[in-house]
Amino acid sequence: MSRSNYTEECEHLDLYRGAVERAIHGKRGQAFLRELDGEMDKMSEKILIAGELIDESGLCCAIGVVCKSRGIDVESIDHNDPHEVADAVGIARSLAAEIAFENDDEYCMSIGESPAARWQRMRVWVRGCLV
Repeated sequence: MSRSNYTEECEHLDLYRGAVERAIHGKRGQAFLRELDGEMDKMSEKILIAGELIDESGLCCAIGVVCKSRGIDVESIDHNDPHEVADAVGIARSLAAEIAFENDDEYCMSIGESPAARWQRMRVWVRGCLV
């Protein structure tokens, strides 16, 4: 099972996708996505990492960008636990899991996606979620 609760059998996929859509389009989700969009704009180096919120050199994944801008200490947050990540940034668990799933897209990683390309792809995804 993945962080997003998808299983190989895709059990309850329709229910989970509904939760993701409500989280994305809800007030908290939209506020977070607008904040993420703005913070991505401010990044001096337009790259995103995978597999961590913020690495030892200060590079971030998508959610890590917001954590860094808010000054959230991510050392005690398990980036693989969407409940912990969601609680840390004040969003629904399903949205935290979906952003992590999009950021760490295994197909894109398998074809050698660069951190700059990940930033670009996530930027398009975030903007596509804004209403």
